Parts: sequence; structure tokens; C-alpha cells
Amino acid sequence: MYSQTEENYLKALFNLGNHKGEVNVNELSRELDLKMPTVNSMMKKLAEKGLIHYESYKPVRLSEKGKKEAALIIRKHRLTEMFLVEKMGFGWDEVHNIAEQVEHIQSPEFFAKMDELLGFPKIDPHGSPIPDQSGKMAWPEYIKLSECKAGDTVRFRAVTHSSDEFLKFLNSRELLLGTIIHIQSVEPFDNTFTVSYGNRASAMLSHIAAEKLLTEKVS
Repeated sequence: MYSQTEENYLKALFNLGNHKGEVNVNELSRELDLKMPTVNSMMKKLAEKGLIHYESYKPVRLSEKGKKEAALIIRKHRLTEMFLVEKMGFGWDEVHNIAEQVEHIQSPEFFAKMDELLGFPKIDPHGSPIPDQSGKMAWPEYIKLSECKAGDTVRFRAVTHSSDEFLKFLNSRELLLGTIIHIQSVEPFDNTFTVSYGNRASAMLSHIAAEKLLTEKVS
């Protein structure tokens, strides 16, 4: 059993270190908007519980135990987001803050029933994978839209950052998961994408937006 604060640290460490495995304490401090002494104090506490590998002035790494615990917190968060969208009619831009509260409920049975009612989904409303009950999770081999080129046709599968503001931007552009996107051109100066999809014969997407869209090639 871990406190809500400890769970938030574990989740932040998991998300920040997802690709490189290591997290700089300064980076963690900025992510959580907390002062360094506060973060260092928590690092010592998590290390004592065997959840992280921590030495002063060195990057932090989650232990195998820590990775599993963090993944299970993320599982609860993403299942909740899916339930709110699929069963309660919330928009994908409305669920994050609610899920932040629900994810700290300490009842495996509650989330197992939620999983069952949803039909055991593999992804959340933003296309992110939902860890299984043992904490295992694997990202599909998606590519960022920003890495594609003129003439490519791709299917929009997930977002790398699901901030409410960005999701509302996608709503305003009618860009939803599963949308087929045809890349017409890429501006050499600033990498702005001109694309077509759905009923839109021509639309502009900035490089910043294209960086956050994960896609797969359509043959």
C-alpha cells in the first residue's frame, strides 16, 4: 500500500523514463513542480521501499518492483479514462483529471470489474496501451506524423501528449483516432504539413502538432 503522493512520483518516474530508463532528479522536480529537497527526500523513501535505484547526484531508475507498481497505477488511470468515455459519454479531453483521482482507489476488484464491463480493452481513449494485470505493457511500432513525408498515407493511432488543450485542438480539426491522413506536402522552412482527411480537402498542421500524432502507414 502506497500513499497518493508516492504513487504520483512512481507514475511520473515511469512516464519520464519510459524510453531511456533513467530520470534526472531536476527533470522530476520540474515535472511535479516541487522543490529539489522535497523530491530528494521522497527519492530516499522510495529507495528504502525498493521501488527505485537512487544515489545522490545520479539519475534515478525504477526497480523492477517500482516499474510494476507504476504500470499498475497507469493501468487504473487508463481503464478509468476508457470507462468515462465508453460508458459515461465523456469526451477524450474531459477525462484526465477525473482519472487522476480514481487511479488511487485501492481495490483490484473494482478495476477488474471495470475492465470486464469494457470488454478488456487494450488501449485507452488516446490510443495509449493499457498495462495488463501483471503490469506488462508494450507500445506498437507507431511513427510520428512529423517523421512522414509528402505522398505518405497514414492512419492516426495515438497521441504522445494528451493535454486537454491539445485534444480540444484535435476536436476542432475533427481529427479523431482511426482517421486516414493523406500528406500532400511538407514545407521545408518550418515543417508545416499540408494534409487531407475526412471531408477536409486541405488542412495545415504545424510541426508541433505533427510531433504529437502517432500513426501507422497505410499500404
